[in-house]
Formats: sequence, structure tokens, C-alpha cells
Amino acid sequence: MSIHQSVVEQGGHGYLKDYLDSLSMVERLHRLLLDVIKDEFERLGVLEINAVQALLLFNIADNEVTAGELRSRGYYQGSNVSYNLKKLVDMGFMHHQRCEIDRRSVRVKLTEKGRNVHRIVSELFARQADLLSEDAIVGDTRLREINGALGQVERFWSDQIRYIY
Repeated sequence: MSIHQSVVEQGGHGYLKDYLDSLSMVERLHRLLLDVIKDEFERLGVLEINAVQALLLFNIADNEVTAGELRSRGYYQGSNVSYNLKKLVDMGFMHHQRCEIDRRSVRVKLTEKGRNVHRIVSELFARQADLLSEDAIVGDTRLREINGALGQVERFWSDQIRYIY
């Protein structure tokens, strides 16, 4: 039984329950985002790439990066990013080359095929942003408030990692 289930079953109220509800929501939102991306690619008949890989290509955009840079930016976990970068290179979505300075490090950037995936995800997100901006509940101002609150949680967690004893 998870802590969240235990708190709820014991009639737990207050801030702990709200915090655990928020954590669950963040997890569900991430999974739903991946499902939305997956559905868009299925609708378009692009089946050789998964949603995690498409999001990775979207986040790389026009940059030339290393796996370490993607991990340090907080986008991806260790072996997960290395595995997906290798798959994307093998499938022709990315170019890779050894760094001139550190020969152990490999820099990657999108190929034309990868830029096409980036464009598809960008267009999907633009359509969704247009729809959400017109929504009376989530509209323009409310989304900024949500982003502000999530940014504060991100800073709190970052501080916990850095300064925990």
C-alpha cells in the first residue's frame, strides 16, 4: 500500500493529502502527455518512433547536445536517455559525432527526419495551446498561475536534493 493510499484510507486530510494528490496528478499528466503524443503519431501513421523519443526530439530542437547535458537539464534519466539517443541515431532521426575536446563524449543533433518529428510535436502543442487559451477554466492567466506554483515546487525539490543532510 502506498503512503498516498494509506493517508486517504485513514481519512487523512490537510496538507499531506493535498501534496500527495499533487504528486499523483503530476505523474498522471506526464503519462497523458505521452499518450497524446502517441495518438498524434498514430493518427499520422508514423509508427517507428515512440512518444518518449518524439518528446526527446522536441526538447533537443535545433541544439547540439550530449546525453549528459540532457540529464543535467533534468529532462531524462541516465540509461533511458542513452538508450533512446542510440535508437534515434540508428533510425536516422539524429546525427552523432565525438566531441573534439572530450573524445568520450558524443554530441547529437537532429537530422531532417528528426526535425520533421520536432515540427509535428510543435504543431500539436500549438493547436493545444490555442484550444486551452480559449478555455474559460484554464485560460491564459490561470495557466501562468499553475506554472508559477509548479516552478516553486521544482525549486523546493531542487533545494532538497542539494541541501539535504
